Amino acid sequence: MTGGGLLVAGTTSDAGKSVVTAGICRWLVRQGVKVAPFKAQNMSLNSFVTREGAEIGRAQAMQAQACRVEPTALMNPVLLKPGGERSSQVVLLGKPVGELSARGYHGGRQQQLLGTVLDCLEQLRGTYDAVICEGAGSPAEINLRRTDIVNMGIARNAGLPVLVVGDIDRGGVFASFFGTVALLSREDQECVAGFLVNKFRGDVSLLEPGLDMLQGLTGRRTYGVLPFRHGLGIDEEDGLRVSLRGTVRESVVAPPVGEDVLRVAVCAVPLMSNFTDVDALAAEPGVVVRFVDRPEELADADLVIVPGTRGTVRALEWLRERGLAGALVRRAAEQRPVLGICGGFQILGEHIEDDVESRLGHVEGLGVLPVRVRFAREKTLTRPEGEALGERVEGYEIHHGVADVQGGAAFLDGCRVGQTWGTHWHGSLESDGFRRAFLREVAAAAGRRFVPAPDTSFAALREEQLDRLGDLIEQHADTDALWRLIESGAPRGLPFIPPGAPA
Repeated sequence: MTGGGLLVAGTTSDAGKSVVTAGICRWLVRQGVKVAPFKAQNMSLNSFVTREGAEIGRAQAMQAQACRVEPTALMNPVLLKPGGERSSQVVLLGKPVGELSARGYHGGRQQQLLGTVLDCLEQLRGTYDAVICEGAGSPAEINLRRTDIVNMGIARNAGLPVLVVGDIDRGGVFASFFGTVALLSREDQECVAGFLVNKFRGDVSLLEPGLDMLQGLTGRRTYGVLPFRHGLGIDEEDGLRVSLRGTVRESVVAPPVGEDVLRVAVCAVPLMSNFTDVDALAAEPGVVVRFVDRPEELADADLVIVPGTRGTVRALEWLRERGLAGALVRRAAEQRPVLGICGGFQILGEHIEDDVESRLGHVEGLGVLPVRVRFAREKTLTRPEGEALGERVEGYEIHHGVADVQGGAAFLDGCRVGQTWGTHWHGSLESDGFRRAFLREVAAAAGRRFVPAPDTSFAALREEQLDRLGDLIEQHADTDALWRLIESGAPRGLPFIPPGAPA
């Protein structure tokens, strides 16, 4: 027997699809429903490694956590990792299979993957009571509809009802809802059950006349109005559009335990990947995290992080062009804390041999760590565990660069020289004991009277965040109607809204 399903689409990118999908998943699992997330195709520089060594989008890993299940490659069969404005690495069922231009992918390769995507969804629906699917961008991208496998293409083929989410905080939500439906073909429109308003501020009664008119115009109801809440974002998807100064989630954090705060500056390198590594720092009382792109912004930082990147050599060139490279070398010489993660670790080394990513061959690194990096064609995808600073650490690795460490003190799989640290491990700072020990070292080196909070649990904060998303759905959506959609599909006889998709 095939389980129920729902596709959460959006009027735009960033309308709130990931958050709503996670919220519905958490609401369902609290009702005793066995549920799984699914996104056929994801474009993201923030990825995660599953237990079986498969690479998937971070958002789907977080949605799996909302479902209280282990993430698998079935939940995100196609992952596109941008290498620039016009090309991406294609990751299929958790493994990289090559680089393609946008034209090459949408010109034929994408449609070839439809069978694989539908098979993954069918396997999930055969295992779970419900599968909550997330779309991408807008379903009304008429230039891409012919090869679509993530929005209406999969809704039609899998018989999924579609809930369209709109961000009212941006304005124009009624026009966006109406226009989205009106630009779909008759067959696609039959799948669109209705709408969900996201990020509403104010008195809902003032919105209701508009919702009634929208139903009169489209024949489709609104399934809920979710209020605006700070700090509800789960792991971001698109690293190309990351704000240099607004990435870290807004949240209520307790005051510092010690007398000082600790200032962390993250170099906002091009094609920054897995910048979610710093979320655990931002969750610590008294730790202030900001993203920077100028050398003078490093002056008052107690810790500078060079994060992961999908373009290590390009990021290194950018650091040099901006004057940040020189500032990092000076910091290292002055014994002021620097942490390089993955691509950032490679940048801090002596030299890089890259015939894979940039294909520029031999490139000199910053030379502050005794490490030589050679890029391998096969990607390393692992979930290592170990010990550092007397504490247990877990992480995950996603990289082509192979590091030959030739000195320094051991630090996870990398090394440490003075107050400069480097590792390929993403997610290590989510290990609470290790994070506290590391922050104590940083504070001592920086001369700050900062004391890590003794009881901050990053895993517990994640759970609280997911429960808040579940609360939003439970309290502000028509959950009975949502369950009918999931179980029975879109209502029959929904009207066609002209003009429909162009021929």
